[in-house]
Amino acid sequence: MVALVRQGHCVRKVARKFAVSPPTVQRWVDRANVKRLDRVDFQDLSSAPKKVANRTAREVEGKIVSLRTQLRDESALGEFGAAAIHRQMQALGETDIPSLRTIGYILERAGALDYRRRVRRPPPPMGWYLPDLAARLKEMDQFDFVEGLTIEGGCVVEVLNVISLHGGLCQSWPDGSYTTELALVAMLEHWRKWGMPEYAQFDNDRRFHGSHRHANIIGRVIKLCLGLGVVPVFAPIREHGLQNAIESYNGRWQEKVWGRFHYKSLASLQKQSAGYVEASQLRSAARREGAPERCSLPSGWTFDARKKVRGQIIYIRRTSDSGSVNVLGNQLSVDQRWSHRLVRCEVDIEGKVMRFYGLRRKAPDQQPLLREIAYQLPVQYVED
Repeated sequence: MVALVRQGHCVRKVARKFAVSPPTVQRWVDRANVKRLDRVDFQDLSSAPKKVANRTAREVEGKIVSLRTQLRDESALGEFGAAAIHRQMQALGETDIPSLRTIGYILERAGALDYRRRVRRPPPPMGWYLPDLAARLKEMDQFDFVEGLTIEGGCVVEVLNVISLHGGLCQSWPDGSYTTELALVAMLEHWRKWGMPEYAQFDNDRRFHGSHRHANIIGRVIKLCLGLGVVPVFAPIREHGLQNAIESYNGRWQEKVWGRFHYKSLASLQKQSAGYVEASQLRSAARREGAPERCSLPSGWTFDARKKVRGQIIYIRRTSDSGSVNVLGNQLSVDQRWSHRLVRCEVDIEGKVMRFYGLRRKAPDQQPLLREIAYQLPVQYVED
């Protein structure tokens, strides 16, 4: 372009020839000036100004960094952040004082910030509060109710959900208001089809646990588990983390089944839920292959709530400020040095003892025995 203009060609004609604007041609002609073309730098130059108008002067930046060092070493308050530097510059009568944010940027550019990075520890393994469960030697089913659902016309709906911790095996039973009897039927149906886990975890709903009005009372769900050799586990009250698997499944069921469609009857909801459960079980098939094996339900086994129980019940609880917990309606002192911490209480029915183990998420493999307490489940332990 420059060569053609120097040969006498019109700038507009040269611009049309190279499909650029006339100002572009004129800019390169001005850049070349009268120099030889092989000595002209035709590279694009930065459009940024050589000097930023609002940039803080280097003298001010140096003063800010030195003031930080001075305040860190000599300040009576021990404060040497951006706010303290701003106050000190005002006290010294400085006129050109940057804002707090600008002072922070200056300190960051100078590498004068003391970073306190958050320590992110890896999460504990699933089921960390039970060693054999965390080691994937045993399986657990987590049960929970979804409440507060209403179909058009006033039909109240409750859903009993279950999911296995390692295998991801799920099932849902939408129905009307749930009773303990309906929950027992659903649990037996699930275990007959898929086999039994070693642990079954519940929250503290009275339909799972039994009455909370009297001490030393266990409900029929606990009796069912103990009769089949399944250890019932009760999650701590108002505690996050231990119910993550079932809470996550509850959320997915409400989003993918309840929230997607408009239901006019309970039957239509049950049909849609069955389709979702079947698809979820198909997707988790590969995951179940790597999970611990489940035991088959004994053939001909029938549930008898009056039969004497054996085995153990596990409660995960958080101690009070005095290091005590409430188990089966009994306020028991564990360890004053273990206040406001999680403990695992194992109620050994045949051994007639309660064992308390300390739990910490930061050290899931360290679960010291804190105390043993003699305990015998009274004869009147069955809730009708």
